[in-house]
Amino acid sequence: MHSPHDPYVRVRGAREHNLQDVNVDIPRDTLTVFTGVSGSGKSSLAFGTIYAEAQRRYFESVAPYARRLIHQVGAPAVGEVTGLPPAVSLEQRRSAPGARSSVGTVTTLSNSLRMLFSRAGDYPPGAERLDSDSFSPNTAVGACPECHGLGRIHRTDEELLVPDPSLSIREGAIAAWPGAWQGKNLRDVLDALGYDVDRPWRELETKDREWILFTDEQPVVTVHPVRDAGRIQRPYQGTYMSARRYVLHTFADTKSRSLRAKAERFLTSAPCPLCGGSRLRAEAMAVTFAGRTIAELAGLPLSVLAEVLAGAGVGGEETARVLTGDLLARIGTVTELGLGYLSLDRTAPTLSSGELQRLRLATQLRSGLFGVVYVLDEPSAGLHPADTEALLGVLGRLKEAGNSVFVVEHQMDVVRQADWLVDVGPLAGEHGGRVLHSGPPEELAQVPESATRRFLFPEGGRDTSPVREPRTPSGWIRLTGVERHNVRGVDAAFPLGVFTAVTGVSGSGKSTLVGQVLAGVLADRQAGEEATGAGGEQFCASVTGLEAVDRLVQVDQKPIGRTPRSNLATYTGLFDAVRKLFARTEKARERGYGAGRFSFNVSGGRCETCQGEGFVSVELLFLPSTYAPCPDCHGARYNPETLDVTLNGLTIAQVLDLTVESAASFFAGTPVAERALRTLLDVGLGYLRLGQPATELSGGEAQRIKLAAELQRTRRGHTLYLLDEPTTGLHPADVEVLMRQLHALVDGGSTVVVVEHDMAVVAGADHVIDLGPEGGDRGGRIVAAGTPADVARDAGSRTGPYLAKALGG
Repeated sequence: MHSPHDPYVRVRGAREHNLQDVNVDIPRDTLTVFTGVSGSGKSSLAFGTIYAEAQRRYFESVAPYARRLIHQVGAPAVGEVTGLPPAVSLEQRRSAPGARSSVGTVTTLSNSLRMLFSRAGDYPPGAERLDSDSFSPNTAVGACPECHGLGRIHRTDEELLVPDPSLSIREGAIAAWPGAWQGKNLRDVLDALGYDVDRPWRELETKDREWILFTDEQPVVTVHPVRDAGRIQRPYQGTYMSARRYVLHTFADTKSRSLRAKAERFLTSAPCPLCGGSRLRAEAMAVTFAGRTIAELAGLPLSVLAEVLAGAGVGGEETARVLTGDLLARIGTVTELGLGYLSLDRTAPTLSSGELQRLRLATQLRSGLFGVVYVLDEPSAGLHPADTEALLGVLGRLKEAGNSVFVVEHQMDVVRQADWLVDVGPLAGEHGGRVLHSGPPEELAQVPESATRRFLFPEGGRDTSPVREPRTPSGWIRLTGVERHNVRGVDAAFPLGVFTAVTGVSGSGKSTLVGQVLAGVLADRQAGEEATGAGGEQFCASVTGLEAVDRLVQVDQKPIGRTPRSNLATYTGLFDAVRKLFARTEKARERGYGAGRFSFNVSGGRCETCQGEGFVSVELLFLPSTYAPCPDCHGARYNPETLDVTLNGLTIAQVLDLTVESAASFFAGTPVAERALRTLLDVGLGYLRLGQPATELSGGEAQRIKLAAELQRTRRGHTLYLLDEPTTGLHPADVEVLMRQLHALVDGGSTVVVVEHDMAVVAGADHVIDLGPEGGDRGGRIVAAGTPADVARDAGSRTGPYLAKALGG
């Protein structure tokens, strides 16, 4: 039996996901890094086992009734974990934060700033002192009554709602209305109300058009549907909703991204005329501190806000000194992590997952906890090498405060600073799941089967291939006078027919220049519009060279689906081919089964007990609902009749359970399936199962699946590929695989532009554009551009020294 003061976290018999009955001992009070190729099982060990077990133990101490209110993960598949202290997880969450969430709310800095204005603000003569809630746009007492604290109002007009007035209502003149039955219902209700739905829209009377589009009335009327042949449709009570009301209601309340995006096309957005975009009531905006309103201070970059507060706190009242001192200490931690360019009012949905994680890390550093295990998911993601040094300082301080810091990481500079290294592998999926090394990092040099070894010790046999001669551009896209966020008045040139890497410290404007401006002007010009964004903002003064590009492809890390029904096979189109193959089998033809029979998303072939989910929800009295395999199909998702049909000895459920690697052998000789599987193997995803739910995939895996789906397409003209940090979440060995594919696209005549921090990738580029020199207001300029060797020699580039090192200089 282990001592209660055991200095090790001891894991025995871990079997979560692909872990192969793993036993490992990890010392507490250390910085421990978990490494391994993508899919090797390192996250299953760090998060799925160690953190999940700590969370399970905490929940066991909570009253059963209260447990219903807390989302919890299931018990991990592990024999025993001992020596485990309480744990705090800082994952890179894939879910998007709400529109009202901001840098200020994530870090709780907004609370401190509101308290400062409430207690130490300068009030107009005779004004009553306000409590801190009155300075929040997220409360009823603080929010502007016109825009409800959002800062912008959304309006629509007839031109947006009815783009083609030559159509009648029945022909779909009101483009903003929904399709299918809901749209037909609204047309039938209008018909029942006495409006002519068959006359061209422009011929209707003005007052009728006004009422149909903008009324707030919601009359209820009896609808007598037109009978279809062979169908009996009974009269029903239908409620009318105007086009404006429908669009605003959908935009505000829908949980569907696609419906919200459609509604947004029929709206114009403008700053609220009452609050001017400040989101607050006039009473709160009348209070100042250091001569500025709370909205003005919240709009400053944190590094500038710190300067303002430091000057205002000197020689002031005791209350102001205490509150500004607390704010400065909290801001200091955030700026130390390279996030000084952010402002408190920057909305959380516009932040990267790496930025969000570092903001939460800064908050934890101020919490003063000790004796805790912090489990972090790639804290260096999205960080320029110059910012990684500050991150290491913060992790060191967490450890010095008496905590254990367990980090899943691919950045070798972070791995080299670890006290302890757990390397999982050797490969991914069923070929991984073993602990190859658990000990000091330098001892990994003695483990030849480790994929991490050659990157951690370059002199230990790493392939030092000669630097490739940069390709010659076939043309240029030139943007002049770029104006967007902190990129102001910049002229940028992107070469065509080559591989370009855009670099710079966090917040320097890389994603703005590439993901918004370059992508925006390409998309707009191809649609025959001016170089403007969706909101009508002018991106740049002029653009040349776009005529050489036939197609734009953006490959991001957003999930390929939001439910377990979306998976690898459905996204790539492979599932369609597989279902057709099953439908062609002798038994399927005998029974009259079409391809639809083999889909678990529609009735017919699926198991109706679980509706094709494979599991059912089990309600427990006073405890949270839990999920168990379906009692009828036992997780197969199909009914017995469908599972009677086999293809080369396997049922449809067994085929979905194959890994990409196994499926490639199984479908050898079937061209349509082979092509999809080959591209998935080419981007290093051979370990994933065909039926792997979209919800289980990392952002890096989702991005590579999208790239694989794109690689399957027949080339159509000159394509420009834009990728934002494609190496995030990838082990250096996986980066090599991905880069081979991207360079192959360029060799095939396409253009690739990546926003990237990995200096090995940048060193292999043909052209580099380096933004900076700093982040936020101190960035947004192109400080260097040219070949990797040119940028490495540029004295003004923050990237230069790190790039020179990667080039062997």
